[in-house]
Amino acid sequence: MDAYEYGEMLKTLQIKINNITNILKPEKLRARLETIIKDQEDPEFWNDVENAGKISQEKTRTERILAVYNAAYSSVKDAQEYFELAQNEGDEETLEMLYDDANTLESTIHALEVQMMLSGKHDGANAIISIHPGAGGTESQDWASILYRMYLRWAERHDFKVEVLDYQDGEEAGIKDASFIIRGENAYGYLKVENGIHRLVRISPFDSNAKRHTSFSSVMVSPEIDDDIAIEIEEKDLRIDTYRASGAGGQHVNKTESAIRITHIPTNVVVQCQNDRSQHKNKASAMKMLKSRLYELEMAKKQAELDGIEKSEIGWGHQIRSYVMQPYQQIKDSRSNQAFSNVEAILDGDIDKMLEGVLIAQAK
Repeated sequence: MDAYEYGEMLKTLQIKINNITNILKPEKLRARLETIIKDQEDPEFWNDVENAGKISQEKTRTERILAVYNAAYSSVKDAQEYFELAQNEGDEETLEMLYDDANTLESTIHALEVQMMLSGKHDGANAIISIHPGAGGTESQDWASILYRMYLRWAERHDFKVEVLDYQDGEEAGIKDASFIIRGENAYGYLKVENGIHRLVRISPFDSNAKRHTSFSSVMVSPEIDDDIAIEIEEKDLRIDTYRASGAGGQHVNKTESAIRITHIPTNVVVQCQNDRSQHKNKASAMKMLKSRLYELEMAKKQAELDGIEKSEIGWGHQIRSYVMQPYQQIKDSRSNQAFSNVEAILDGDIDKMLEGVLIAQAK
């Protein structure tokens, strides 16, 4: 990098900072933070535990956003000042230091951009994820299990907690269905971009002729919504089935019909839960999943109407991302148009850059 390239980079970063400042309105955030701190000093503030908890969460989010913004703003401002001084004084040592730190400076702005993308109403919420294999039989069921592991490894990398709600093994390999909650800060904000069809191309381990196969699985991501969000569900619109839970869980789980499947007839949304021995607890969890799914469905419907997008099937032409294992290795997202060659690392949960690429592309 030379002086001209560095100067152009600084101009680009300054434009980004200016745009973010106009959107973020840091002065309003600082004023809101001062109000929250003042309110928390009032002993009566803590009498309403539920409201106090929500305000405290807002305070944490606001402090985090301002911290990232202040760091990015200061970094660009300082870099510009040092660059001008070093150029005027012919200080080559300082210039080289600035050039060496260019990647770090760009990363700081990138972190701010991502933070801005995670400022939606429910982005800070936990994520409820359901994975369903599509066309492809055993091959797709195996692909669904690979995606399941990918998200679990991602959660592990972030020290997030995972609660499995439903898990049904495939007949020969993989899974028929899986639903789980990833609990952690901005879990939904990151994983909401995983909503859609995921396509895999590889030499099938289940084909004795070693032919290349294409498989599909759908991933549905919903925010774990608060109880104060009103979702109208009428009892007459529900079909509730009980069945014996499968998989691990001891004799009690397998011998009693503790598992719950709820079908919302008007939308044909199906949720199921079998993670607890108690049928009542499974039903409560399933109802929470249903509310989240219906909320997400309504939001997606409104967005689709704006975008002119029709509902897609789990198959050809509808994938949001393709994972190619043969004849070459590449993962390409159709929304960000980014391609990645580190296939093994991504399938092992290293998906942050891929997710952030989509978040930024969608924002643009």
